[in-house]
Amino acid sequence: MSERPQTIIQVEKGGQGCLITLLYFIFVGWWLSALWISLAWILIALIITMPIGLKMINSVPKIATLREPSRELTIVTEGLSTRIVETSAEQYPFIVRAIYFIFIGIWFSGVWLGVAWLASVSLVGLPLAIWMYNRVPAVTTLKKY
Repeated sequence: MSERPQTIIQVEKGGQGCLITLLYFIFVGWWLSALWISLAWILIALIITMPIGLKMINSVPKIATLREPSRELTIVTEGLSTRIVETSAEQYPFIVRAIYFIFIGIWFSGVWLGVAWLASVSLVGLPLAIWMYNRVPAVTTLKKY
């Protein structure tokens, strides 16, 4: 029996328009993201609350710019039925991600976020800052999307 090919679709969540995003960032996003990042790093430093801090770090793009993360869907056809399944990238083994986080990720992501925030304060650097915010989970823990 031959297996049918699967179709993979990249879904971008609908968000606010460019003007609303820009106004939000100018009046709220730049200072709220600085507070959010600071609180996240305090929670990470406390070890026990590290999962909450990492979750907060992963949500920095939304806090700074209201950007929803995209997701990948796969259309799977089995016989006469078709279903849509949300897929995610295969992650590195936990031990590799943990060692990376302890020796590199924790300090490198702090520097990364500091540079991203400084870039975001100037409107010229905003595109670079948004790109950097979107890569924070990968820089911190090697998370793949």
